[in-house]
Amino acid sequence: MSIGISFVIPVCNEEATVVPLSEKIQKVMTKERLSKYEIIFIDDGSSDDSWFYIKDLVHQYPTQIKAIKLRKNFGKSAALFAGFKRAKGKIIFTIDADLQDDPAEVPKFLNKLEEGFDLVSGWRQRRNDPISKTLPSQIYNKVTAKIAGIPLHDFNCGFKVYRKEVLDCIKLYGELHRYIPVLAHSLGFRVGEVAVCHFSRQYGKSKYGWERYSRGLIDLLTVLVITRYLYKPGHLFGKLGLFFGFLGSGVLIYLVILWFLGLGPIGNRPLLFFGILSTILAVQLISLGILAELLTRYSHSDCLEQQVAEVIDENLQLSR
Repeated sequence: MSIGISFVIPVCNEEATVVPLSEKIQKVMTKERLSKYEIIFIDDGSSDDSWFYIKDLVHQYPTQIKAIKLRKNFGKSAALFAGFKRAKGKIIFTIDADLQDDPAEVPKFLNKLEEGFDLVSGWRQRRNDPISKTLPSQIYNKVTAKIAGIPLHDFNCGFKVYRKEVLDCIKLYGELHRYIPVLAHSLGFRVGEVAVCHFSRQYGKSKYGWERYSRGLIDLLTVLVITRYLYKPGHLFGKLGLFFGFLGSGVLIYLVILWFLGLGPIGNRPLLFFGILSTILAVQLISLGILAELLTRYSHSDCLEQQVAEVIDENLQLSR
């Protein structure tokens, strides 16, 4: 049986919600008469009995439920990537295992996909979390949307749906799972959004604290570099090099003018060392940019496949 839809669900200490979530998904799929689907649970180093309940579900529904156990807690990105690699569906859903999202909204995502989108992200319009989570999240989402140039309201929502070709072009690591829409948008995929219900947490506790925002901002810088300068790294290092070059040259010219005018010695001024260091840094950055360009040109052919949307070859069609 060919799989049409895959659900990829990372699990970390969610023993109380694994079974109810599975039942909710199966219920909505039966209601929508979608029988060709699979549910993939990824146990990301749980220390409770989550794996026991997952294995029991696999024994009960061996054709629909699959299980992956990671050796330890590697993080959500690693868990999702492990699930994506084994997902067989042409359409892939991700949903958190804490029951704060409602699987009954799956049809809403599918309808949005039919409008021509390649990725649809959930928007927790009325989020049932304490203000200690919602306020930083709102600021973070606005900053990310502004910098990335994507009008999404909720990058952190785990309820998303993708066409498989989107995920085939993206490799996850670190905290990049929340930036999949940004990466997909940079590759030319259409990214949309739907409002979803969000329930308060009834079981367990949140796996994230304030530190995730600092990690997220660092990863945002990584994503911006990847999306804007992946194929032209010389532009990034060149701009920085020119900035420090002009700055250092300006400082040194200023000091030379002071010396010619006899306005005092310049050898003991900190500004002199700043100008020299800026000039040296400029040369290093520009040289690094040139080396990066050479490496990019050498390996550029390996990245072409993810840029191709469709190929029509009349000769190939005739030969079949």
